[in-house]
Amino acid sequence: MTEESGKAVRIDALDRKILRVLQRDSGLSLDAIAAEVGSSKTPVWNRIRKMRGASVIGPPTVIVDPVAMGLEACFFVLIRTSEHEAEWQRKFLQTLKDRPEVQEAHRLAGEIDYILKVRVANARAYDDFYQAMIAEVRVFNVTALLSMEEIKAETAIPV
Repeated sequence: MTEESGKAVRIDALDRKILRVLQRDSGLSLDAIAAEVGSSKTPVWNRIRKMRGASVIGPPTVIVDPVAMGLEACFFVLIRTSEHEAEWQRKFLQTLKDRPEVQEAHRLAGEIDYILKVRVANARAYDDFYQAMIAEVRVFNVTALLSMEEIKAETAIPV
């Protein structure tokens, strides 16, 4: 059950089937989705609409192959900071949001404060990103780890 937009939404077995299909290929027709989940078109459409309205399903997007776009280097950037004031955090978060190279950013518990997933063309492009970031905000320590091989990358969550 989720509670977005002020509405409680129950997710049942049919909803989960629909979500699994949509996560695999959101471009399928309603007829194809309905056939795959063993239902008819109208109930499937109503359930999709209900889940969109409750923010269970976000906006449709397209997954683009970064290598095909020339973004062959993926860095995981570990950041430690000695700054924890609200203004520093606001500026840091805005800096991350303004940088299209940052695909993901997570605040962590433990010795590392933040981890970023940064996608760039090469090491020189990473250095350009790094120099621009530290020009914007002060950080205590930055460690960059280059991904040598992407073994598994999923966008679907288990439902």
